[in-house]
Amino acid sequence: MRVAMWYNNRDVRTEEVPIPEIGFGELLVRVEACGICGSDVMEWYRLDRAPLVLGHEIGGQIVAVGEGVEHYRKGDRVSAAHHVPCNTCHYCLNGHHTVCDMLRQTNFDPGGFAEYVRLPAVNVNRGVFLLPGEVSYEEATFIEPLACILRGQGKAHMRPGSSVLVIGSGIAGLLHVQLARALGAGHVIATDITPYRLEAAERFGADATIQAKEDLSARLQQVNQGRLADLVIVSTGATSAIVQALESVERGGTVLFFAPTDPGITIPISINELFWRNDITLTTSYAGSPADYQTALELIRAGTIPVRQMITHRLGLAEAGLGFQLVAEAQNSIKVIIQPQR
Repeated sequence: MRVAMWYNNRDVRTEEVPIPEIGFGELLVRVEACGICGSDVMEWYRLDRAPLVLGHEIGGQIVAVGEGVEHYRKGDRVSAAHHVPCNTCHYCLNGHHTVCDMLRQTNFDPGGFAEYVRLPAVNVNRGVFLLPGEVSYEEATFIEPLACILRGQGKAHMRPGSSVLVIGSGIAGLLHVQLARALGAGHVIATDITPYRLEAAERFGADATIQAKEDLSARLQQVNQGRLADLVIVSTGATSAIVQALESVERGGTVLFFAPTDPGITIPISINELFWRNDITLTTSYAGSPADYQTALELIRAGTIPVRQMITHRLGLAEAGLGFQLVAEAQNSIKVIIQPQR
């Protein structure tokens, strides 16, 4: 079968590898669509393991069923979680599924940018989701990222009526805008340095947009009735965005650090100003649990989050290199989908 083998963001090659053989409790899925995630282009996170086949936002069809699999059959349309928790460890039992040791060790074989993937038995047991007829393979690629967004806003305790500032209007930021709007946010403001993405933020539900190079806290108060934001969501790893977030959160508010930075980045924080005097909460979020996936699927099925309109590029497997360049450049693209069967 063909795969897109990643060596770095500027070197992605179409190569031939054997179709994975499945064992007891496993599934073989023909991948019809796989989204390129922002984490896929974080070279610092992956170069030491290259070459490898990336891709974890999949929609596809089951083509082979291993012995012992009871709930799925050949022909089923599915999406799947590449990381799944054990559900029994200290972390899972305390609601922290995404820091579970098992979750960090599970994955697809070889990855979603391939014509076929093998789903290990543990993924089949805890992380396969049947697609309703009204959810396309392309839309299924949004289940995983939306699950991550859901978990993030849940950890940040996003409340109806809150003012929400989303810093960074790439795909994650735009999903945050849409979910905050769906959950009843009172006022949603988005920032970016790219005009293309600021326009997209307006199109996908932001009440106002601010060019990130401006004096953000001052402009925020102008468009938010003289106040800073109750919830600030940082959807970019830029150090300047972190500083802006800390300057833009209202007393009693929360900052959600959703995107990672480059390695080694540290930010000085005033304990008195942020915590003692102003009661600010800082929190982070990583990945999503199986329950988050199921909720994300239902939001997509219901049309609450109109994800199809966010797709800007549909590319074949041989064009995966172009897709990685588009996502890495973060300019005139939102969601880039790879269709391995093309």
